[in-house]
Amino acid sequence: MNATAAQLWAGLRMLVVMTVLVGLAYPLVLTGFAQSVVPGRADGSLLEQDGTVVGSALIGQSFTGDPAYFQSRPSAAGDGYDPLASSASNLGPESPDLLQLIAERRADAAELDGTSPAAVAPDALTASGSGLDPHISPQYAAQQVARVARERGIGEDVVRRLVEQHTTGRSFGFLGEPRVNVLELNLALDAQD
Repeated sequence: MNATAAQLWAGLRMLVVMTVLVGLAYPLVLTGFAQSVVPGRADGSLLEQDGTVVGSALIGQSFTGDPAYFQSRPSAAGDGYDPLASSASNLGPESPDLLQLIAERRADAAELDGTSPAAVAPDALTASGSGLDPHISPQYAAQQVARVARERGIGEDVVRRLVEQHTTGRSFGFLGEPRVNVLELNLALDAQD
């Protein structure tokens, strides 16, 4: 066997070994470990309503057009909340397109929630970096409480209590900001009906 053939044979053996180890064994071990330690998260943190999967607690959804639901943060992912097209808009802070989009979102949110345009929460105006953020700030949730309560015919105190129950604090007590999972909150509202 000449030197070139020996090198090719060694490379082929290494390819097969690494494919089995890194492409098969490693993912199977990690999947098995995740399934035993955190089974819900390993399956995608899927949420059900009446036995039907309605989404994931990790991926935002659009509730635009239904004032009885809390509205999500805007999305720039594809046509909106498309996990196959996760991305930001890549518009800079002085981009005329972004400034126009923010002005439109501000007017829409103010009209929908019956609030002053100056009081609209910042996360109602800009999309997240991934375009798939499932959370809104407690400030944005509070802005929407009166509208949701009115549309559903329930007391604002009931809606506020649900917002508090679905508000998560900072991770590990110091990372990030408090946040509200919109899909979980809307499912809890549906359960009140």
